[in-house]
Amino acid sequence: MKRKIKINAAVWFLLPYAVLFIVFIVIPVIAAIVLSFTNFDAVQFPKFVDFLNYINLLTQDDIFMQYVLPNTCIFAFIVGPVGYILSFLLAWMLAQISKVPRTILALLIYSPSLTSGIAMSVVWKIIFASDPNGYANYFLTKLGIISEPLLFTTSAEFLLPIMIVVSLWSSMGVGFLAILAGILNINPEYYEAAMIDGMRNRFQEIFYITIPQMKPQMMFAAVMAVVNTFSVGAIGVQLSGSNPTPGYAGQLIVNHIEDYGFLRYEMGYASTVSLVLLVFIYAISKTAGKVFRED
Repeated sequence: MKRKIKINAAVWFLLPYAVLFIVFIVIPVIAAIVLSFTNFDAVQFPKFVDFLNYINLLTQDDIFMQYVLPNTCIFAFIVGPVGYILSFLLAWMLAQISKVPRTILALLIYSPSLTSGIAMSVVWKIIFASDPNGYANYFLTKLGIISEPLLFTTSAEFLLPIMIVVSLWSSMGVGFLAILAGILNINPEYYEAAMIDGMRNRFQEIFYITIPQMKPQMMFAAVMAVVNTFSVGAIGVQLSGSNPTPGYAGQLIVNHIEDYGFLRYEMGYASTVSLVLLVFIYAISKTAGKVFRED
């Protein structure tokens, strides 16, 4: 009887999460898979078109192949790994100082990830304003590097690098906190034993003690970095003020989904693009899982 009560209690505790997971994750994914094989304009009943959407995406969608896919790959493979490494290095450095300054600095580093995309874009649009009063143009002019203001946020040449800088600035989110917590919870006796056994420097400490002892936190941070990097889409639109972005320079997969789904109302095609994004996230997350698995 007691065992039955425990099982029932566990089920009731898991039920809210299970309902939310099914409603907001499982059902939308299944709906996207089904709609990706249809022509659906959000008004008329979906019309089954077999693999036509996938064929068009790979052979007819020049914007996706020439701009969206390369931009997303460049953005993700810079912001993801660099932001992940910065999260670890900052967390490791904070773990070396006392509690009060560590807490203050952790809040300062984490706070940019709490701000909304609109607030974030306002700050950076002031810095990279295209007139002489923008901070970047002002200092570059004073240093004699440029003679005329640069069109940072409206130029196809500069938009993607600025998006990368802004994303790195706000990439210290829950993954950073998880890594910091993992480092702080490592038993100090491991370091003492390693020093007795001949550990010579901090680099050996990081690679042989710190990282192996916090693989779950490293795994969690890696997955969050992948998901957050590939799901970013509003930064380029908010910085440039247009969708599509100038010259499609800041157009990412999420922007392409929004374009077809909410501007053109081609829900079937948007579902196809969203499934491609899902495959990217799943593949990289599985790779991260293999890197940080316990064995």
